[in-house]
Amino acid sequence: MKSQLRKQTMAALSALPNEDLLQKTERMYKDLFSLPDWQNASTIAVTISRGLEIPTRPVIEQAWEEGKQVCIPKCHPDTKKMQFRAYQTDDQLETVYAGLLEPIIEKTKEVNPSQIDLVVVPGVCFDVNGFRIGFGGGYYDRFLSKYEGKSVSLLFECQLFAHVPRLPHDMPVHKLITEDRIISCYS
Repeated sequence: MKSQLRKQTMAALSALPNEDLLQKTERMYKDLFSLPDWQNASTIAVTISRGLEIPTRPVIEQAWEEGKQVCIPKCHPDTKKMQFRAYQTDDQLETVYAGLLEPIIEKTKEVNPSQIDLVVVPGVCFDVNGFRIGFGGGYYDRFLSKYEGKSVSLLFECQLFAHVPRLPHDMPVHKLITEDRIISCYS
């Protein structure tokens, strides 16, 4: 069921016209930057987007412009753990498995989860309760299970469903931002 929803959603994302994407993502960024969760945050955790994901470069640049610390995830496939590391310049990045851009450990410092005020969580499919289907690694669910700060996801309406299949260890995000609305999932 999860893989079928993932495939269906990726096809819908592929079909979105490019001219629509820019306008829709601009509205999402505007809503994100107006959230008290964003405005009160000193440290933002976000991935380096790729493929059909909502572009995160504008989020990173806005955070830097506002003097916020940005940290990005480093995944450890052998342990299935993820840590966030401070990110300041592109020469701190390397391409790892599946073409992901991640921080170079020797060039970055780890940021303790307790120092992260807001995590921008990626995903493919979401439901109105904040549960999501990601890319299948389970890294964010494991991280969010111990994280006490705020979380938000950016997504298109075509990625939103009434319900997505979930397992007991799946963790919801606090807020969803689409091109049309902000959904508060839980406080």
